[in-house]
Amino acid sequence: MPESTKPSDDGELEPVRIPDPQLEGIEASVRRLMEQSAQQAQQLDHLASAPEPSGSPFAAFGMPGLGGPLAAALPEPHPILELDGEEREDELDALSDWVDDFFLPVYGSEVTTAAPWCLQWQEHDDVVAWLHALWLAYEQHKDPEAGLSGLFVWHRDFLTHAVAAIRAPGGPLSACMTSPDRPAHRLLPGPPPSVRTETAADRAEAAEPDEPTS
Repeated sequence: MPESTKPSDDGELEPVRIPDPQLEGIEASVRRLMEQSAQQAQQLDHLASAPEPSGSPFAAFGMPGLGGPLAAALPEPHPILELDGEEREDELDALSDWVDDFFLPVYGSEVTTAAPWCLQWQEHDDVVAWLHALWLAYEQHKDPEAGLSGLFVWHRDFLTHAVAAIRAPGGPLSACMTSPDRPAHRLLPGPPPSVRTETAADRAEAAEPDEPTS
């Protein structure tokens, strides 16, 4: 503890005198604090100059870092029925490879009346749309970013519903192959246009002026 002093005869307090051992302890504490402050300053400088490992702390949310370049946009998938020409043919070829090499060997149950199939399923637009959507979902959920449960979610929320719709007894392939020994292919006619559409077409046709006769 510092030595206490008494007021002098003229009423002024004398300076506080700290014993030498205590003074040395205070000086050592000050030196340690200064060393720790210098180390912390070095660490902050190092962190400020080091590049971020993922390019941006907001990369997981698809956001660019502050002052950094914009993140590369992911390719936007398009429904296969919206594609045309060679682009659609290339996508259909890739889809057929996935169906023949992966989907059917693993998930293609026996062909029966309760589970029909068609060797020309590429001619059924609704089946193509279902399988293409299922394929895109598979590619998304097998990605490591989908987590360990990604493929379970794909089986539960996508595969089950797609197979039930495609191979239903009264589904789009019900008039095709219902036995492996009897291959067949038939496109079932869809419903006609609605009455409103036909009425609008009739009105448009009636509004057209008659061609002048010579």
